[in-house]
Amino acid sequence: MGMLKEFKQFAIKGNVIDLAIGVVIGGAFGKIVASLVDDIITPAILTPALKAAKLTELNQLVIPGTAIKYGNFISTIISFSMIAFALFLVVKAINASKKKTEEVAPPPAPTVTETLLTEIRDALKK
Repeated sequence: MGMLKEFKQFAIKGNVIDLAIGVVIGGAFGKIVASLVDDIITPAILTPALKAAKLTELNQLVIPGTAIKYGNFISTIISFSMIAFALFLVVKAINASKKKTEEVAPPPAPTVTETLLTEIRDALKK
Protein backbone atom coordinates (compact mmCIF):
# COMPACT_ATOMS: atom_id res chain seq x y z
CA MET A 1 0.00 0.00 0.00
CA GLY A 2 2.91 2.38 0.62
CA MET A 3 3.88 2.44 -3.05
CA LEU A 4 0.31 3.24 -4.15
CA LYS A 5 0.15 6.10 -1.65
CA GLU A 6 3.48 7.49 -2.87
CA PHE A 7 2.30 7.29 -6.50
CA LYS A 8 -0.92 9.12 -5.61
CA GLN A 9 1.04 11.90 -3.91
CA PHE A 10 3.35 12.14 -6.92
CA ALA A 11 0.53 12.24 -9.47
CA ILE A 12 -1.45 14.87 -7.59
CA LYS A 13 1.48 17.21 -7.01
CA GLY A 14 1.27 20.52 -8.84
CA ASN A 15 4.49 19.87 -10.76
CA VAL A 16 3.00 16.91 -12.62
CA ILE A 17 -0.10 18.86 -13.54
CA ASP A 18 2.00 21.87 -14.59
CA LEU A 19 4.11 19.59 -16.76
CA ALA A 20 1.03 18.11 -18.44
CA ILE A 21 -0.35 21.57 -19.16
CA GLY A 22 3.04 22.66 -20.50
CA VAL A 23 3.17 19.70 -22.87
CA VAL A 24 -0.31 20.43 -24.24
CA ILE A 25 0.39 24.14 -24.67
CA GLY A 26 3.81 23.35 -26.15
CA GLY A 27 2.20 21.07 -28.74
CA ALA A 28 -0.26 23.76 -29.75
CA PHE A 29 2.49 26.40 -29.83
CA GLY A 30 4.62 24.07 -31.94
CA LYS A 31 1.84 23.79 -34.52
CA ILE A 32 1.48 27.57 -34.68
CA VAL A 33 5.21 28.10 -35.16
CA ALA A 34 5.43 25.22 -37.66
CA SER A 35 2.63 26.76 -39.71
CA LEU A 36 4.31 30.16 -39.58
CA VAL A 37 7.57 28.64 -40.78
CA ASP A 38 6.13 26.22 -43.35
CA ASP A 39 3.49 28.51 -44.82
CA ILE A 40 5.03 31.98 -44.55
CA ILE A 41 8.75 32.16 -43.76
CA THR A 42 10.14 29.19 -45.69
CA PRO A 43 8.33 30.06 -48.93
CA ALA A 44 9.43 33.69 -48.59
CA ILE A 45 13.06 32.70 -48.13
CA LEU A 46 13.21 29.83 -50.61
CA THR A 47 11.00 31.19 -53.41
CA PRO A 48 13.92 33.02 -55.05
CA ALA A 49 16.01 29.84 -54.85
CA LEU A 50 13.20 27.79 -56.36
CA LYS A 51 12.72 30.30 -59.18
CA ALA A 52 16.46 30.25 -59.89
CA ALA A 53 16.34 26.44 -60.07
CA LYS A 54 13.16 26.65 -62.21
CA LEU A 55 11.16 24.59 -59.69
CA THR A 56 7.74 25.13 -58.20
CA GLU A 57 7.94 23.07 -55.01
CA LEU A 58 10.60 22.53 -52.40
CA ASN A 59 10.39 18.73 -52.56
CA GLN A 60 11.54 18.95 -56.20
CA LEU A 61 15.01 19.96 -54.98
CA VAL A 62 16.76 16.60 -55.25
CA ILE A 63 20.22 15.44 -56.15
CA PRO A 64 19.88 14.15 -59.73
CA GLY A 65 19.87 10.38 -60.00
CA THR A 66 19.20 9.85 -56.28
CA ALA A 67 16.30 9.98 -53.88
CA ILE A 68 18.01 12.57 -51.68
CA LYS A 69 15.57 15.45 -51.17
CA TYR A 70 17.77 18.21 -49.85
CA GLY A 71 14.96 20.72 -50.32
CA ASN A 72 12.97 19.08 -47.55
CA PHE A 73 16.10 19.02 -45.41
CA ILE A 74 16.63 22.75 -45.90
CA SER A 75 13.00 23.36 -45.00
CA THR A 76 13.35 21.27 -41.84
CA ILE A 77 16.50 23.13 -40.79
CA ILE A 78 14.75 26.48 -41.25
CA SER A 79 11.72 25.20 -39.35
CA PHE A 80 13.86 23.97 -36.45
CA SER A 81 15.78 27.23 -36.29
CA MET A 82 12.62 29.32 -36.21
CA ILE A 83 10.98 27.14 -33.53
CA ALA A 84 14.13 27.27 -31.41
CA PHE A 85 14.31 31.05 -31.82
CA ALA A 86 10.62 31.47 -30.95
CA LEU A 87 11.05 29.35 -27.82
CA PHE A 88 14.14 31.37 -26.91
CA LEU A 89 12.09 34.57 -27.12
CA VAL A 90 9.31 33.06 -24.97
CA VAL A 91 11.75 31.89 -22.29
CA LYS A 92 13.54 35.25 -22.36
CA ALA A 93 10.22 37.08 -21.88
CA ILE A 94 9.24 34.78 -19.00
CA ASN A 95 12.60 35.29 -17.30
CA ALA A 96 12.35 39.06 -17.74
CA SER A 97 8.88 39.10 -16.18
CA LYS A 98 10.12 36.99 -13.27
CA LYS A 99 12.94 39.44 -12.60
CA LYS A 100 10.48 42.35 -12.53
CA THR A 101 8.16 40.61 -10.08
CA GLU A 102 10.93 39.55 -7.75
CA GLU A 103 11.48 42.35 -5.31
CA VAL A 104 14.81 42.72 -3.61
CA ALA A 105 14.32 41.84 0.02
CA PRO A 106 15.93 44.23 2.46
CA PRO A 107 18.80 42.75 4.41
CA PRO A 108 17.66 41.20 7.67
CA ALA A 109 17.95 43.32 10.79
CA PRO A 110 20.98 42.54 12.92
CA THR A 111 20.41 40.10 15.72
CA VAL A 112 20.70 41.13 19.36
CA THR A 113 24.13 39.52 19.54
CA GLU A 114 25.35 41.41 16.48
CA THR A 115 24.00 44.69 17.88
CA LEU A 116 25.78 44.13 21.19
CA LEU A 117 29.03 43.21 19.44
CA THR A 118 28.80 46.35 17.31
CA GLU A 119 28.29 48.49 20.40
CA ILE A 120 31.25 46.85 22.11
CA ARG A 121 33.43 47.40 19.04
CA ASP A 122 32.42 51.05 18.84
CA ALA A 123 33.09 51.53 22.57
CA LEU A 124 36.55 49.98 22.25
CA LYS A 125 37.38 52.28 19.36
CA LYS A 126 36.71 55.31 21.58
